[in-house]
Amino acid sequence: MTLRTVVRNWVDRYFSDEEAVLLLALLVAGFAAVIWLGQVLAPFLTALVVAFLLQGPVNGLTRRKVPHLMAVLIVFLAFIGVMLAMAFILLPLVWEQLTSLIQEAPRMFASGQDMLDELQKEYPQLITPDLVQHWIGVISREATQLSQRAVSLSLASLGNLMSLIIYLVLVPILVFFLLKDRDRLIGFLVSFLPTKRDLMTRVWQEMDSQIANYIRGKATEIIIVGTVAFFTFAMFGLPYSALLGVLVGFSVLVPYIGAAVATLPVAAVAGFHFGLGDQFLYVLVAYGVLQALDGNVLVPILFSEAVNLHPVSIILAVLVFGGIWGFWGVFFAIPLATLLKALVYAWPRGIQQHSIAQKVGE
Repeated sequence: MTLRTVVRNWVDRYFSDEEAVLLLALLVAGFAAVIWLGQVLAPFLTALVVAFLLQGPVNGLTRRKVPHLMAVLIVFLAFIGVMLAMAFILLPLVWEQLTSLIQEAPRMFASGQDMLDELQKEYPQLITPDLVQHWIGVISREATQLSQRAVSLSLASLGNLMSLIIYLVLVPILVFFLLKDRDRLIGFLVSFLPTKRDLMTRVWQEMDSQIANYIRGKATEIIIVGTVAFFTFAMFGLPYSALLGVLVGFSVLVPYIGAAVATLPVAAVAGFHFGLGDQFLYVLVAYGVLQALDGNVLVPILFSEAVNLHPVSIILAVLVFGGIWGFWGVFFAIPLATLLKALVYAWPRGIQQHSIAQKVGE
């Protein structure tokens, strides 16, 4: 059997159906649009994520006989209120702690050098002076790069002030109309699709539920984990509790990797503030308990309806989609991996069912 025959048989098996070819074309066009026009479409994509997040409360109110427009207004105004509260309460506190942390970084660096010197004196066979100097050099370079990135980020943020204003104006408007005219917009898009679309409908229904559940569940997880982390750190008297709480909350966006990365600043701040004593261990134990409860209790509750994915698949999805789309790629890594899994399972069955239906019709 020649290579040409193998390729032809493969194409006939998976792309002999018009719906399969159209679905593939739509997926390629969608991915290409996001890759090439992602920056232009960023306000719309942001509004789409927020609309998915708020659609659940809107549906809950409409099920309780609240008129659709009234439900949209209630949920939308509540969302605006939460955003304003975060902008005027949480954001200034986090910014103040971040500024204080940057100012205190030289003192923390000096304390770290003293700690390394003490370890070298206690364990001279394991930690040599050359190794200490190497570690100091690495830490110094990383601290310099971090400060340079902070300065460049602040300058870039000043230059992107107009973009921020556009976000603040466009995103709420788009969210409101996406919630208000959801059925009309979906009907308009569906009108361009063929009448017979069993495969598309099956994939869309699964992904609509998966993405909506994932966004709402992930937002809930961020809020719960970040809030509990903040109160836990504050209870121990750890400085920068709000900043670390926000960091730990957003770390859940990246499964497995995020928890490990967030451990480093928590351990560093606790070590510099408390020293390597009992209080330091208590903070790490409390943080470990928080991560264990998140992974073994909170995540199964919030994502009980999610399609199970192997950890290797999740990490690969985070690396691939994060490398393509950055933050949003990381955020949507699991839904996109779920989409690929749904396509793999639905595609052959859809074509086989179409072929069987054609034979029965004949």
